[in-house]
Amino acid sequence: MDVRIQAIKFDASEKLVVFINKKAERLQRHYPAIISADFKLTVVKPESANNKQVVVKVAFPGGEYVADKTADTFEEAVDVALEAIDRKMEKSKDK
Repeated sequence: MDVRIQAIKFDASEKLVVFINKKAERLQRHYPAIISADFKLTVVKPESANNKQVVVKVAFPGGEYVADKTADTFEEAVDVALEAIDRKMEKSKDK
């Protein structure tokens, strides 16, 4: 699986990159058909609580899923977004 992380107007820390890669690997273990996962990280202005936005796009044969989540930290936003993707993939697997 190809994992791309794009930090808009800031530099993502090594710790954050490792965290995202680890979460993407976990999703890949549940759904081996995943081709790529794109993470777009943005700090929403003005500086306040819940200003970290993550857009996750997961591509697989036959389509893709996108989740857009905002939280206090990037880690929390990534967790919530990947949970949403997981639920969508689980629903499509049942069909």
